[in-house]
Amino acid sequence: MTDFETFMKLDIRVGTIIEVFDFPNAKRKAYKLTIDFGDDIGIKKTSAQITNIYKKEDLLNKQILAVVNFPPKQIADFMSEVLVLGTYSKDGVVLIVPDKKVENGDKLG
Repeated sequence: MTDFETFMKLDIRVGTIIEVFDFPNAKRKAYKLTIDFGDDIGIKKTSAQITNIYKKEDLLNKQILAVVNFPPKQIADFMSEVLVLGTYSKDGVVLIVPDKKVENGDKLG
């Protein structure tokens, strides 16, 4: 079990997906995402195994939540800079999204 103080160390922000590409070199089917987190954090890249539920065109301009303060992680030939948040469902990963449009960079708190 974790405590509240440890949870608050996570920097979870809202970002808008601005580019989506196939990621053929990933071990599991995935997309490469480019996400705009606003002026303070900027543009970050990540990969996400969300191809079971989402088509590339459905992801463009979608706001998502992501952890932005994990260290970068090498995934195949790609450096992932953030961790997009989702839930594991029987059909695949479902993204965590704000239910109203908010500013890029808004912090979960």
